[in-house]
Amino acid sequence: MEWLSVLPFAVVIVAAIWTKQVIPSLLLSVIVAGYLADPHWLNGMVTSLTFILEGLTDENNMKIIVFLYGFSALIGVIKMSGGIKGFVKEATARINHKRGAFMLTWLSSVGTFSAPSFRIVTIGPVMKAMRRKIPMTKQELGFVMETTASPLVVLIPVATAFVGYMTSVIDLSLQQSGMQGDAYSLYIQSIPFNFFAFSMLVIGFYLSFFHRSKKPLTDVQEDKISEEEDQWEDCHPAVTKDLPSKPWNLLVPLASVIGLTFWFMYQFGRETGERGFQALIEANVLDAMVLAVVVTLVAFVIYLAVRGESLKKTMNFLIAGGNDMMGVIVLLALVWGLSKGAEALNFATTVSASFEWIPASFVAAVLFVIGCALSYFIGSSWGTWGILMPVGISMAAVAGSSLPIVIGAVFASGTFGAFSSPLSDDTNTTAGILNLNAIEYAKFKLKPALIAATIAAILYFSISFF
Repeated sequence: MEWLSVLPFAVVIVAAIWTKQVIPSLLLSVIVAGYLADPHWLNGMVTSLTFILEGLTDENNMKIIVFLYGFSALIGVIKMSGGIKGFVKEATARINHKRGAFMLTWLSSVGTFSAPSFRIVTIGPVMKAMRRKIPMTKQELGFVMETTASPLVVLIPVATAFVGYMTSVIDLSLQQSGMQGDAYSLYIQSIPFNFFAFSMLVIGFYLSFFHRSKKPLTDVQEDKISEEEDQWEDCHPAVTKDLPSKPWNLLVPLASVIGLTFWFMYQFGRETGERGFQALIEANVLDAMVLAVVVTLVAFVIYLAVRGESLKKTMNFLIAGGNDMMGVIVLLALVWGLSKGAEALNFATTVSASFEWIPASFVAAVLFVIGCALSYFIGSSWGTWGILMPVGISMAAVAGSSLPIVIGAVFASGTFGAFSSPLSDDTNTTAGILNLNAIEYAKFKLKPALIAATIAAILYFSISFF
């Protein structure tokens, strides 16, 4: 009956594909794990709740929650203070040709890489305002924007909303498999093996600077669009007409988060007795990121209060911004709960006994293909990573596969869904800003995404032979 330990993961995958909802599917899988651990009608439910609470009471997990909530709260205050609108207004006033617009799209990633949706919200209105000066359809513009969203953010190892979550799923998967290792170091090592992300960046760069549009069918409809539809104001709540226009309210807080993160990393590294670059390597990255966000948020709120902004209004936007991350926090709680349930059911032992026959060279490629299908149907990179990472690391341990390659493959598969799925936040945010039909836009992106995924799958299969 050991195979029953695999059942919660089978349930979450099937339920997620069927319902296209990650959180209810994860909750169902945790409940299944609870009743497998204790079949009693009441104790099974209590056990399920215990799994979730055990995950939430972990110190590092709580730090991740604080970071995510604080970072999202900071973005909410930046929006309220006119930081995003000011950036868009300044950019549209200074750029008047295609190459300049795309240079801004790529160069702005230095300051807006913190989250994919944040990238899209800051760049989308600029591209919308510039559309009549750029010989591209809206689908092509959206594609270029999104190649510098999820495919780029997953490759940046500090000061992003993704890093805390990505290291968390690696850490819990290592614990579940009974393996030792530093989660952040493994994440760093896995970055070169996110072949899908790199492939999409190359395709996006080519389309930005070297491609000439062949005027697809949608152009006939686009030529009839009124001037009013191209106005960037009010295309997203972050750039509405009633907001002020203050670009420094975007640039300074983000620079503060990035700068303080590295400064705190260095200070934590020095506490271990290291100096120079080695101090950064030995640093407690999660603590540094949490402190950087909290210090920046407190300082920014004080600054706005001194400048005459209503503290009550600021706090309302701060809380509203933080609450935007509650769906992710609930997802995290359920992922952690599922991990605790898997530990109780000896999932790693079952995988070890059942998947020894899989050649090491196939593990990364198989996980990537399965993950691409899962992430496309559920539209969630984070959900895909939470579901597949424990399976992937357990399979890698059994087969003797390289952990960085397998971890990179799992992250790549989730990136595929975030980029190409019609259900993903990236797709729907871009479609909303550019006035696109989300389904048709997702179909437009699917072909190049499949090309990049095919390249990635071949690379995962091939790399194990070298």
